[in-house]
Amino acid sequence: MSTEMKDVDVKTMLKEIGAKPVPASVRKFYYCFGGLTFLTFCVQVLTGIILAMYYVPTPEGAYASIQFIMTDVNMGAVVRSIHRIASNLMVVFVLFHMLRVILTKSYKHPRQFNWVAGVCLLLLTLGFCFTGYMLIWDQVGYWAAVIGTQIAGSIPLLGGVLQEMAQGGSKVSGVTLSRFYALHIAGMPILAILFLTLHFIMIRKQGISRGL
Repeated sequence: MSTEMKDVDVKTMLKEIGAKPVPASVRKFYYCFGGLTFLTFCVQVLTGIILAMYYVPTPEGAYASIQFIMTDVNMGAVVRSIHRIASNLMVVFVLFHMLRVILTKSYKHPRQFNWVAGVCLLLLTLGFCFTGYMLIWDQVGYWAAVIGTQIAGSIPLLGGVLQEMAQGGSKVSGVTLSRFYALHIAGMPILAILFLTLHFIMIRKQGISRGL
């Protein structure tokens, strides 16, 4: 396929996307929270990549690397502050987005699976916050990990297995830090991108709900 044909296909695709009808009700301000959530996710990815270049995921190096980022890395304190603030905003935006979906009853047929994908993205957002909170590996982060893994351990039947898997042993240790770090920078981002893709595909296919 020639370059000109590829350009035509891309232009045609973009034109079709731009010509997709949008309900007039979507112009209301409370329909913006889904897009804002995605925007903060993109900010988190960008700033997270920068922070990962300096972060050391070991009990000895984690807190020291955070201090190094804050004091010695050029613009490090700004990048970390943006990452922290954007994580809080992401939780707020996704909660408002879910509330809007509930109030406008946009979770009903034929958008049930889109609602399920959105709930999974909400859980992943909270998971990002929890695992990121622990990565500082100070007293607050350590005991947050202890409490969090104990909550997992209280789940009937599977609790013990889940707690041991999360901790990487019988107690919170450096292995726990490594597992939470892997989840934070790899496992959960892959799942988030997967569910976001499904979410957007279903929105594209079904259109934006007109609400009440």
